[in-house]
Amino acid sequence: MTLVNFFVQLAGAVMLLLYAVRMVRTGIERAFGASFRRHVTSTTGPAAATITGIVLAVVLQSSAAVALLAAGFAGNGTLSFAAGLAIILGADLGSALLIQVLSFDLEWLMPALLAIGGGFFIKSDRRGLKQAGRIILGIAFILLSLRLLRETMIPIRESDFLPAVAAYLESDLLTAFIAGAFLAFIMHSSVATVLMCVTIVSIEALPVNAGIALVLGANLGSALIPVWLSRSMNSEARRLPVANLLIRGTGAILTLLVFSRLVLPHWMLAMGDAQALITVHVVFNLLLLLTVPACKAFERPVSVLLPTMQTTEPENPILRSALDDSALNKPPLAIASLRREVLRMAQIVESMITPVMQLYSDFDLPRMNAIRAQDSIVNAALDDIKHYVASIPDDNMSSEQRNQTRELTEYAIALETAGDIVCKQLLTLAQEKADDGVRLSRDGSDELIAMHERALQNLTLAMNLLISNDLESARLLLEEKSEMVHLERTSRKKHLRRLSNGSAVSFDSSNIHLETLQSLNAFNGRVVTLAYPILYRGGQLLETRLIESLDSIDGTRSIDRAD
Repeated sequence: MTLVNFFVQLAGAVMLLLYAVRMVRTGIERAFGASFRRHVTSTTGPAAATITGIVLAVVLQSSAAVALLAAGFAGNGTLSFAAGLAIILGADLGSALLIQVLSFDLEWLMPALLAIGGGFFIKSDRRGLKQAGRIILGIAFILLSLRLLRETMIPIRESDFLPAVAAYLESDLLTAFIAGAFLAFIMHSSVATVLMCVTIVSIEALPVNAGIALVLGANLGSALIPVWLSRSMNSEARRLPVANLLIRGTGAILTLLVFSRLVLPHWMLAMGDAQALITVHVVFNLLLLLTVPACKAFERPVSVLLPTMQTTEPENPILRSALDDSALNKPPLAIASLRREVLRMAQIVESMITPVMQLYSDFDLPRMNAIRAQDSIVNAALDDIKHYVASIPDDNMSSEQRNQTRELTEYAIALETAGDIVCKQLLTLAQEKADDGVRLSRDGSDELIAMHERALQNLTLAMNLLISNDLESARLLLEEKSEMVHLERTSRKKHLRRLSNGSAVSFDSSNIHLETLQSLNAFNGRVVTLAYPILYRGGQLLETRLIESLDSIDGTRSIDRAD
């Protein structure tokens, strides 16, 4: 019974650790997710790419997440192979440095983090503060899970079970290496795996030799995670995780072979077993950066391993309608087809809005015309949706199904309006800025980019919501409407303050800046409309914020006067 209790407590501590790491990553992605694209794709040299990878891994709490991010950008051609691989190698070191920080004795901070994070997350209506609360709570939960892990391992340390396992792993480092790789892959987090190993070693429940073998295996398992998760991507995207696996996996195996024949130096043993484990992990990932200057050389062999797939498809699948006429007499299938078509519209609108700020900084007429050509596809999709909905036999649909078709049609109209805002307002402003030679101030440009990134992030959330119908995501999306209004108001005040300070650049760009703010806010307003019906059905949205009638006011006043 004691052994069963041990495994239950161990599973609980590990699950809390995984949840806490994911909670921190979710909070950061929701707060800053859209800006990652700009920072990653603007990276050029190997040194800058490596630093970007280190920072992103610390921020996202995961080198695998950074690898997938880089793979996605490499797959669509916005990130070169050499820069992408340097980012991933930097991310490996960043996650190791994060483990060093989290391994410090920070338990005394845990009550304060819980109080502050909980206060922000529960009480704040501002999205930024709410996500900050989520991040702070996640860090507190990480510290709590590590304490629970130590408390779970200490009682069983003196039993016959754990010493036997520890002795076996110490005598067979290859098994420990494979176990570490398996744990990291199954847990989908090298940070959580290494933290667990460090915690176990710190209470002397596992010899440092076996712990190092486990950590080296965790490095291999961590490199396997993005390879597995990117298996459905195109060849260009998959090359980066595979190259990282070849470098990191080969390095881990060679280090294990060297380590099995050598003894740790005295200066490292003097640190203590847990710190020695972390030092090996950090030094290993630091040494991998020696391959950064040769990143370009890995492209050819990996390209041979994963050649570009030749396709005979004459057009982009996103340009083909998802509406299925054969499903018209089957309302559930027809609604599913309709939902896919609305999602296709959203994807096209996303491809239209994404390059807008780049046109503001570097105007390109052919690219602008290509975006405007996409608007005709969105308009045609809306017309097709209207005809499709009209063709569904009304007698075959239930009341709920009629509501679904109406909501999807209304959102398609909102997306078409959002596309018009891009073409008729934002692109026109970008062309006007280029024709008149208008230059935005540095602060003004940063404010517009921040709003643009937030609108992109909200569109992505809306596309996920279109599939999931998740109530929490709907609340988050609707909260974004107020956040965008706040961003617009704040930027307008800052712009007017710059004008009052006599900034000539702000004066020349005043109309462009203010109209762009208004257009981005209007675009976002169209995007978030998807949340309204979902929240209304969930009973979390009032029909109106006005009082029902003026009579109630008169009656109240009469009572007040009578009193």
